[in-house]
Amino acid sequence: MTVSRILLQTTITAQPDDWDIDRFALLAAELRAAGHDVLARNRASHDDDPVLSALDDLGFDQLWLMAVDTGDGLTDAEADAIARFRRGGGGVLTARDHQDLGSCLTRLGSLGLVNEFQDKTVDQSHLCDDQGTPSISWPNFHSGANGDYQPVLATDPVHPLLRTGHSASGRVEWFPAHPHEGAVSASVPCAVVVAEGRSSASGRRFNLAVAIDGETYDGLPMGRALAESTFHHFADYNWDVNRGAPSFVSEPPGSQILADPARLRVFTDYVRNAASWLHPVVRTGADVEPQARRTVVL
Repeated sequence: MTVSRILLQTTITAQPDDWDIDRFALLAAELRAAGHDVLARNRASHDDDPVLSALDDLGFDQLWLMAVDTGDGLTDAEADAIARFRRGGGGVLTARDHQDLGSCLTRLGSLGLVNEFQDKTVDQSHLCDDQGTPSISWPNFHSGANGDYQPVLATDPVHPLLRTGHSASGRVEWFPAHPHEGAVSASVPCAVVVAEGRSSASGRRFNLAVAIDGETYDGLPMGRALAESTFHHFADYNWDVNRGAPSFVSEPPGSQILADPARLRVFTDYVRNAASWLHPVVRTGADVEPQARRTVVL
């Protein structure tokens, strides 16, 4: 297995009553258990973050960006560094949520374009699947309660990210659910839908994850990218509701994962697959090989 140096980063400063990095401890532990070197952190301040703004020069292989802000989570210098990081071959995963949560991602070029946010010029309230929280607007897909599972819909051939040896079908069949997921789309060249969900309120299908692979800059390959419809696929609360949530979370949790943790174990194969798939690669014709990157200790 190729070991990656991963920056697991939120777009907010430390805030115990918010979705700061302490609420993604189980994700960090899972990545470390898979053998990866993980630095998990929040922003240091609202100014240019010393790590994010120098991301392309610190020897990381991957950025897992939990975009939990309301629009101001990235400065220009940080967005530019992330763009350079991808142009240098670094892999990037983004995870946002409903409405405009994480809309700082729009600064990230093609990776920003696959993340769709609220159009304030159009009344989209009729599209909201979660009617129990009227303060949350579009995008808003109700895949189930926090702490429950949602079925994953996938077409053949199944994307490598969904492959597993721990289910009879050979694919990841369940993701953690959330009452109001955001929207991601395969709206740019080289983007493909990895997995779809279905709203438990309206029955509408929506994308759970979109991958970008094969994008180039000045004729050279960029790093792979993966956009998630919600960071709740990875939050501690959605893996174990006993971990608790910020005080502003009002929806009652579910109990399916606590009652049947085996399906969550299969989902962690998706997490491990993502870490392997996002590792920088050297492309030579049809061959794809892992690429070693410089490591700098912070």
